Amino acid sequence: FHLAGIRLAPKEKVEIPVLFKPAEMKIYKTQVVIHVMRDNGENWPYKVTADSNTDLIRNVTVAENGETQGILWIYPIHGMPEAPQQKSVVIRCQARQRLEQRVELLLFGVMPSETALPDAGNSATVSTDESSNTPEVTDGSSATLEFLYELQYQSDEIRSQLESLVGMQLLQKEWDTESRIVTLIFNVVFAPSKPMRNGATLVIQCTTGGLWKFPLVFIATEPEVDDVINIVAVGLNKESIVGFKLTSQTR
Repeated sequence: FHLAGIRLAPKEKVEIPVLFKPAEMKIYKTQVVIHVMRDNGENWPYKVTADSNTDLIRNVTVAENGETQGILWIYPIHGMPEAPQQKSVVIRCQARQRLEQRVELLLFGVMPSETALPDAGNSATVSTDESSNTPEVTDGSSATLEFLYELQYQSDEIRSQLESLVGMQLLQKEWDTESRIVTLIFNVVFAPSKPMRNGATLVIQCTTGGLWKFPLVFIATEPEVDDVINIVAVGLNKESIVGFKLTSQTR
């Protein structure tokens, strides 16, 4: 869209509406360019020459006499489509036990890419390096698909409770070219030390565009009983004492 002829008084504000309605799961790029000129049609006396700063030349429009006719503000906009939030995946384990569970997540509408993009953060990439643990596309396609994933927590308190108890590793990636559905298989490790119920969100981003969010619920149930303590009474109205040791797992 194009907005023209907007007059602003000094210190006045104007809102620039930006609408994003993606048709596919890919990155969309555009720019918002704001061109400001004087209301009376006069130019600013500053003249742009060949020796002027490069950024300055790029951000002004110049009249025939070399004076500054207008000033440009250029705002790059990157649109990242986000899929509807999926159903929660429940990870359940008894406290003081260790659970390893494979979780399959389906990503719909993935767009293929013919060239590799730079890695960032935790990523799963197509690789020919034998020492790499990153999975390859299993259907033999030559297109390169890369995914970044991150486990996000609702608060710092939940992060402090779960971060050291949860581990995730991407084991396998399968791509169906006809349906454009990518299946990511994760190995989730959960080793709770006490009963709890906390949530997190697995955020997956494809480097060709698209964002998927999968809610995870981590439930730790009551642990097994450590031992049974029997106290034998020595008589009525007399105390019986038994001792046992408790060891703290933390300082």
